[in-house]
Amino acid sequence: MSTHDQDQKALQHPIVIESRALLEKGKMSRREFVRNATLLGVSATAAFAMAHKITGEPLEALADNHGTPKPGGVLRCAMALQDCKDPATFDWVEKSNVARHQQEFLAITGPDNVTRPMLAESWSASDDLKTWTFNIRKGVYWHNGDELTAEHVAFNFRRWLDEATGSSNIGLFAAMVEEYDTGEKDDEGKPKMGKRMIDGAVEVVDTHTLRLNLSSAVLSMPENLYNYPTAILHPSFSGDIVADKNGTGAYQIVEHKVGERAVLKKAEFAKGEYWGASVDHIGPGYLDEIHYYHFEPASQAMVTAVLSGQVDMNYEVGVDSLEMARIVPEATLMAASTAQTGCLRFNITQKPFDDVRVRRALQLCCDPAAYPELIFQGAGVAAEHHHVAQIHPEYFPLKPLTRDIEQAKKLLAEAGYPDGIEVTLDCGNTSGPWQQQACEIFKEQAVEAGVNVNINLMPASKYWEIWATTPFGLTQWTHRPLGTMVLSLGYRSGVPWNETAYANPEFDAALDQAEALLDVEKRRAAMEKVEQILQDDAVMIQPIWLPIFFLVKNSLKNVGAHPTLYHQFNKVWIDA
Repeated sequence: MSTHDQDQKALQHPIVIESRALLEKGKMSRREFVRNATLLGVSATAAFAMAHKITGEPLEALADNHGTPKPGGVLRCAMALQDCKDPATFDWVEKSNVARHQQEFLAITGPDNVTRPMLAESWSASDDLKTWTFNIRKGVYWHNGDELTAEHVAFNFRRWLDEATGSSNIGLFAAMVEEYDTGEKDDEGKPKMGKRMIDGAVEVVDTHTLRLNLSSAVLSMPENLYNYPTAILHPSFSGDIVADKNGTGAYQIVEHKVGERAVLKKAEFAKGEYWGASVDHIGPGYLDEIHYYHFEPASQAMVTAVLSGQVDMNYEVGVDSLEMARIVPEATLMAASTAQTGCLRFNITQKPFDDVRVRRALQLCCDPAAYPELIFQGAGVAAEHHHVAQIHPEYFPLKPLTRDIEQAKKLLAEAGYPDGIEVTLDCGNTSGPWQQQACEIFKEQAVEAGVNVNINLMPASKYWEIWATTPFGLTQWTHRPLGTMVLSLGYRSGVPWNETAYANPEFDAALDQAEALLDVEKRRAAMEKVEQILQDDAVMIQPIWLPIFFLVKNSLKNVGAHPTLYHQFNKVWIDA
């Protein structure tokens, strides 16, 4: 089917028609319309053209820098380098940035928040959003010479949704998963439940067609398929992409030393050539090599590395390095609007945090309004303890939860702590010293309520060993384009990244309902219940949404400011 025919078919989808009507009435933004239309199979070109016709707003802005790309050269980047073996279990964006140019995705979401086809040439959804059909791109070859097939993609879904894999994707694709009785008992003698893929959820229609059959409606399926643990692996995968080196991407990882450096070189294909060269929004991979050098997260050394010419860009600039970064010659400080955040989260199965009164009391000690100024000189946005950001399209503004020291004291007394309480807060500064600052601010805010917070500062690597089990710790969560995505990953009952051990069927059901709604106003209204349940259950203290900055030499062209700090270098070139 041609792109034109695909567009004409997708434009008749009831949700695209409804989205168009909402755009015409001014009840949906152009950005939300383009997002919905592209998720349902309309090409970005057609979606922007339709939005332009309705609103008169300019067509899609050109992402490319002016000038003619020059093939060749080595891009050097300062970034933390961790173990990089199995993309399905990745828990750091940095890991995926090393892997991203070797292991590719079915879809790709750009800095403009528009999701476009990648290894899937196109997709379509049923009217009820419960059946999704992906047309796998023909003529895509793995480095070993095998042609990419629908069965290869199905292998990945089966693997992601097998609890034994330990992938966070089992939470993201909740509509393809069911609970079952494992036959074991928990500590209280109750049946121990597990999660598994629903029989028939993945259907290989033919060599290049894959169908996903869901138990509930999901609009964001293509968008979910660019979440960083959803990179597509060959069925021969043995557990280590550095050793296997078999992807579909323009580059291969030829060297990887944890804490030192990683080197990617242009891939050699046993059959055919790199498919992305013929697709405008993907690009051929102009660079000869991509080098990553290890630096501690958001450290000043990352900035001095650009200043000294040791690297061409860095992954992230910490708040304490912003002034230095602004004066680096022949370089640009780039910023991304994002839903990155840090949560001081409780494991609610461990004492004293198994008592909601204790959690609520500590939450009431926090004044989020103080954090942006004290940490980021006014940058950043105060958060509201429910992990849905103001920039998320489905965000519902709850009544502000204000600091209330007297109520905090009362709750602590009711919980058996009339003289206050002492707690330990683990902090690993996994993305820079701002995390320690956040902990120190909370410590000062809590003293008045009789709460003594002992900050346990540890190396970042040590924190990531205990992040999912620590009773009380600060964990940074990266940006997702939808609040529902991060809630599914982090707070659904029993999912791998549920570091709070939160399990509330009412919350799960409310989130299911919100995920299925198209109308932004209706979805926002549904999110009121989702946000309120999570805030009332006080599983976290969430003070701030983070500003994100990184530094790029002006000689690098086409480096976009992706809100998730995903590296997309296929169209990057060096103007030496």
